[in-house]
Parts: sequence; C-alpha cells; structure tokens
Amino acid sequence: MKVIWLFAALAVLPQLALAQTSSSGNKPSDDLWMRLEVAQLQGLDKITARVSTFLAPIGQPVRFGTLVITARACRKRPPTETPESVAFLEIDDRKPGQDQVVLFKGWMFASSPALNALEHPVYDVWVLDCESAPAKQ
Repeated sequence: MKVIWLFAALAVLPQLALAQTSSSGNKPSDDLWMRLEVAQLQGLDKITARVSTFLAPIGQPVRFGTLVITARACRKRPPTETPESVAFLEIDDRKPGQDQVVLFKGWMFASSPALNALEHPVYDVWVLDCESAPAKQ
C-alpha cells in the first residue's frame, strides 16, 4: 500500500509544478491561467463501449447516463505556456428510485486523467479542454 501511495505522490509532483498558486495558496494564479466558461469532457460507458464528448457550461448540470456532472471552474494555460486544462467537477450518481450519491468532487487534469479520476463501475469521465462560451446569435 505504501508503494502505491508513493507512486501516486510522485505522479502529482509534475502537476504541482504546473499549478503554481497565488499568494493565498489555494487557487491557480490568475496571471498563469485563463478562466473559461465551458468544460469539454469525454465519457466512456463501459457496458456499451461508447465514448461520448460533451460540453459542460460552468454551473449548469449535464447528464451522462445516470451521472449528473456540474463543472464549477475551468482553467487553461495561455498558448505561450505548457499546454494544460483543468476543471473542478462535481459528479453525482442519480439512479431512478434511489438517493443521489456524490461520486467525485475535485480538480481533473486533461494531461493526466488517471491522476484524479472518477471511480465508477459503469462510467469513466475525464477532461479534454476548456473553451469559451459560444457567441449568442
């Protein structure tokens, strides 16, 4: 068990170097990350082996199977920096006739989907990118 923890800790170190924080120490510095309004996510249904790409606007719940996914923040490095997108996601499982179960709440990195992954027997969800909201016509 200690070996697994050590490998997990070593995997986080490069991400910590990328996610430099502001003086408050709890969020990415605004000058290093662009704030965007839409998280581009990808999901795998392990039963049907179908992969779906979908958009999750910040603060608006979206469904993927029995999952309800709410993106709370989406950040992307500027083009002049090392490519990286991160999203803070809240993922709940809402099965008909059952209570809602919170499955995941935290940051996911596009470059390292296994670093902080959703653990579910039927679904996998990961971050692909962050985007600007489409222009309203």
